Amino acid sequence: MTALRIQGLLFCAIAAGVAAAGVVVADALALALGGTTGLLVLAALILLLGVPHGALDIVFAQELYGVHGLRHWCGFTLAYLSAGLLVVLIWHTMPQLFLLGFLLLSALHFSGDPAPGTSLVARLLYGGAMIVLPALLHENEMARLFAFLVLPQAAMLLASFLHEISWPWLLATALAAAWQSRTHWLTGLEMAAAAALALLAPPLLAFTVFFCAMHGARHIVRTWHYAGAGAESTARLGRAALLPMLGTLILGGAAVYGLRAAPLEAGLMQLVFVGLAALTVPHMALVEQVRWSGWARRDAPSPLNR
Repeated sequence: MTALRIQGLLFCAIAAGVAAAGVVVADALALALGGTTGLLVLAALILLLGVPHGALDIVFAQELYGVHGLRHWCGFTLAYLSAGLLVVLIWHTMPQLFLLGFLLLSALHFSGDPAPGTSLVARLLYGGAMIVLPALLHENEMARLFAFLVLPQAAMLLASFLHEISWPWLLATALAAAWQSRTHWLTGLEMAAAAALALLAPPLLAFTVFFCAMHGARHIVRTWHYAGAGAESTARLGRAALLPMLGTLILGGAAVYGLRAAPLEAGLMQLVFVGLAALTVPHMALVEQVRWSGWARRDAPSPLNR
């Protein structure tokens, strides 16, 4: 069994367990996650288990653009940070535009998770599931979370819109998962697991599980394959991720200091999601090029199937 299959099955098992808990012990989950402590735990999981996949962008910079040497790395780092800073400035000046753009980009980026051969429609439904489906049963909670990033009225309007389209989105996702399972059973199962997780678990918990156990983990496995899928590539990925993660922690610490005047819950939400958006834009600029090539290296063109 390949590493990608193992990762996919593990995600399905975790998602099913969390979704079931969202039904069986919903009140206990809401109580545990409703306070600042729960938010701190989820934020820590996102930082420690989800963000590291983006730290591997160094591998793609080397392969795609031949970034080597101090001068090249300084230029790459400056471009990467400039793109992230632009996103933060958009949030400060046009928060509604920022939130809409972040949700759309996230859905498009998540659509790259399924295996090669998955139809475009199924990909888009899967990618949008984590954005749209939580609003079906958790509209008020979605509005509350959005209100940390935009004005409350705009947050309510967006949550209401997502609620309106959630039923048809759920139906279309279920049909797409069933259709996809005819040719690739694991992809269909992953789509169903992601939809159940988004629908039944508290929104922030659902996102954390999806981002860490599916999106981030899948990207790390694919990057490992891309780098050679051996002990040497494992060491290379570890070395590649070290400095970017250190830089992320330093920038995160600076952001915490800058947000110290805000209420803790609001500051954490802004740190996590504005920070993720700032990292997503340059990350996508690199990764999408590799995805559209079928995760094939120029010197060893072999698509990543499973």
